[in-house]
Amino acid sequence: QVHLEESGGAFVQAGGSLRLSCAASGSTFSINAMGWYRQGPGKQRELVATVHSDSSTIFADSVKGRFTISRNSAKNTMYLQMNNLKPEDTAVYFCYAVLGPGMDYWGKGTLVTVSS
Repeated sequence: QVHLEESGGAFVQAGGSLRLSCAASGSTFSINAMGWYRQGPGKQRELVATVHSDSSTIFADSVKGRFTISRNSAKNTMYLQMNNLKPEDTAVYFCYAVLGPGMDYWGKGTLVTVSS
């Protein structure tokens, strides 16, 4: 099993930056991919970014060029650097980790609020 805990959510003005962190514990050696989803008010949960064990990354079109994702395996921590934030980025951001088919784990989320 893997336990995930997000941090870094905050209130920020449009154009600002935030860095979210996701600390993993447990069977972290088995993690194949980690990433972030978000769910805005009245919206469905959507994939924001993923980083695979080979360091390849995937980003939603809406955040390309503004967000970066990285993983520090030595610290069992993943980061989401968010720049040039927009009001539409307002959401609860959830960290997830995939160990294999049907073996995914989720954090409880951290709230990001971007004011216009």
